[in-house]
Amino acid sequence: MNQYNIVVFDVDGTLLDTSEGILNSVKHTIDVYHKKMPDPETLRSFIGPPIQDSFQKEYQLSKEEADEMAAEFRRVYKDIYLFGAVPYPGIYECMTVLREHGVRLAVATYKRQDYAEKILTHFQFDKYCDVIYGSDFEGKLKKVDIIEKCMVDLGSADYKDAVMVGDSWHDANGAGLLGVDFIGVTYGFDFRTKEDVGKYPSVGCADTPMELLPYIVG
Repeated sequence: MNQYNIVVFDVDGTLLDTSEGILNSVKHTIDVYHKKMPDPETLRSFIGPPIQDSFQKEYQLSKEEADEMAAEFRRVYKDIYLFGAVPYPGIYECMTVLREHGVRLAVATYKRQDYAEKILTHFQFDKYCDVIYGSDFEGKLKKVDIIEKCMVDLGSADYKDAVMVGDSWHDANGAGLLGVDFIGVTYGFDFRTKEDVGKYPSVGCADTPMELLPYIVG
């Protein structure tokens, strides 16, 4: 018997290493607006959270200024860099096993809905997923809202039947607010160690996609 019958995956740092496309788009936007280029570690922190929040935090911008930079980022990301990504080794195999065990799969990502659908279809994750939800065009939805949309769409009456898989505190926090269990992965962008994951309520930690399986179907 499965421990969970629904798994909700994050995208950036969980299904795909999207660093190339995102970082190229961030650097382009910073150059266009003549801002100081952050150090590499700070640049990596732009991967995952809502992009307007990252610009606002880094450059102490008003909401309007951050939204303007975010619009330029999204334009160049969509037009040039969207497919600058690599699936993590073992992720397809992991999802195949989950499907074979009757687990329903969903995606909850801060990527805008149209980008999420486009990139996940390009890398054929749509074949595994029952539901794909991203952010709205205004970037107002929080992670908890996006996860909840997945649960409602899947008709889940008991959120303890589901687990969120992600690489960041955004994922852990969103799951926790909804009462969904959480498994952290350390191969992505935010969490680096088991101790990092342990700072948040979780039922497990995985260093590779295949290490997720025992927590879900094992």
